[in-house]
Amino acid sequence: MTIYSRIVGTGSYLPEKVLTNRDLERMVDTSDEWIYTRTGIRQRHVAADNENASDLALAASRRAIEAAGIRPQDIGLIVLATTTPDMVFPSTACILQAKLGIRNSPAFDVQAVCSGFVYGLATADHFMRGGQYQYALVVGAEAYSRILDWKDRATCVLFGDGAGAVVLRQDRTPGIMSTHLHADGSHADILAVPGTVAGGEVKGRPLLRMDGNTVFKFAVKVLGEVALEALEANHLRKSELDWLIPHQANIRIIQATAKKLGMSMEKVVTTLERHANTSAASIPLALDEAVRDSRIREGQHVMLAGVGGGFTWGSILIKW
Repeated sequence: MTIYSRIVGTGSYLPEKVLTNRDLERMVDTSDEWIYTRTGIRQRHVAADNENASDLALAASRRAIEAAGIRPQDIGLIVLATTTPDMVFPSTACILQAKLGIRNSPAFDVQAVCSGFVYGLATADHFMRGGQYQYALVVGAEAYSRILDWKDRATCVLFGDGAGAVVLRQDRTPGIMSTHLHADGSHADILAVPGTVAGGEVKGRPLLRMDGNTVFKFAVKVLGEVALEALEANHLRKSELDWLIPHQANIRIIQATAKKLGMSMEKVVTTLERHANTSAASIPLALDEAVRDSRIREGQHVMLAGVGGGFTWGSILIKW
């Protein structure tokens, strides 16, 4: 018997504090109009000083587990995607596991920046197809406010904090139809946080830097390509795709990807205006919203597509 995996629960969490474009006008030389017209962002959420990525992940995971109708102890595998871990080690996934009261199940982090959730979901899907686990928890959680230069108006306006999670269950019919992952490390310097810890000191500059124009062009190119790759692998026409849930980085990137797929923006799930770019959390945050408001329904084809620093990119096609 062939084993597949299916998403049976989704959850999300956003920190209480909201930072609007108007608030940013008082912090850096920018304006609400400048930010919105170039990015599509109006506001973002910012984690409290005592909130780490594992705390955001915990709240989202509890909601996903509740939606799946299972107990935390039923989870056999935890994969957590984050660029902003609680600490160097242990993994944020292990910290989350302890907070959920789970023991013995494998738990590990995936670092693929804004493609992290796609990478994590693809990884968990392959484990599930091996038949070893009945349920898996996949989380994207980010506290990006910790790695931003709040004096750099080109980058600090783009990002936000949050977490999203899904529960996977073994199934006899494919929920996740196929996964497609790519990376090209030759572009590593285009989007990076070039800092590390050595000898008890911070080496380099552990704040985000980005070549915005190059990132934009690359993202538009590969998101369209990897989405088409998934459709072709499953012998589906563009017209058979019901929903696109892309990484929420820039509204113009999203619009360009939708155009390549021949989709109207009415079939694209966007949370960018309210969440900004939450990196590995952006896709599961948008997915949870669309599931809970009943836009996504049984039998529909849903495409997840992400691109992030590394560069990494990937897509996942799902039959809901």
